[in-house]
Amino acid sequence: MTETPSDLSTFEPVLGPVGQEIVLENDRVRVWHIRLEPGERQPLHRHDHPYLVVAVQGAKNVIQTVDGVRIDADEPTGGVVYRDPGAVHMLTNVGDTTYLARLVELK
Repeated sequence: MTETPSDLSTFEPVLGPVGQEIVLENDRVRVWHIRLEPGERQPLHRHDHPYLVVAVQGAKNVIQTVDGVRIDADEPTGGVVYRDPGAVHMLTNVGDTTYLARLVELK
């Protein structure tokens, strides 16, 4: 049986990895491979570093934050986006194409 903490302000959700696989890592960057089939969702995860997302094959995505905010995140093929650290969210491919990306964390 799973217990629910009596004080939810101290509750820490279980977080997954930023992507499916680390394809490069050194003292300056960590590069993740991300692949989401249509309808597939990445688990809840946190970004501890600023990062770039490079859409190798674009898709229509939705970001759902831990606070319940929904953000439409259409990512066209070849698009590049910069995001600040601190976000805790899930990413869902709501389109009809496979999403492939490289996420570059800046250490």
